[in-house]
Parts: sequence; structure tokens; C-alpha cells
Amino acid sequence: MVNASVRYGARIRKRADAVRRQKTARYKCEACGRMSVRRISTSIWKCTHCGKIYAGGAYTMTTPAGEMARRQIESLNAQH
Repeated sequence: MVNASVRYGARIRKRADAVRRQKTARYKCEACGRMSVRRISTSIWKCTHCGKIYAGGAYTMTTPAGEMARRQIESLNAQH
């Protein structure tokens, strides 16, 4: 599906379409384990099944910096 707000250039249309697909996709809920987390606003994600609300990236559930921080916290918890 072509994004109507992007007019010229195949590369930028493909990038805009990739962002749109990430934004509208469903993500896995860490609380209930279902693929039911949807974007409700910029950087706010909510599980439609259990109602848990997450803060994440503007267009994706997690950001690269958030993933790195999560991995560091997990490794610190595993050491203790």
C-alpha cells in the first residue's frame, strides 16, 4: 500500500510504508503473552487483551536504545 502523504521517490515511499507497517502492527504483550499490543498514541502502546500500557518508541514498540537497556538490566539481574 502506498502512503498518500509521500509523493516523490521510490526510496522514500518504501521507507514511509515500512514505518506505517511498524506503526500499525501488533506486538507481543510482556504481561499476558498475546500478540495484542497496539499503538494508541505517539510512544504509547496498550495491550487490547489485558489493558497493560507501555511506553515505547514513536512508531515501534521498542527502540534500539530501549532494547540495549533491557539486555543490560537482564544481564545485571542474572549476575546477582
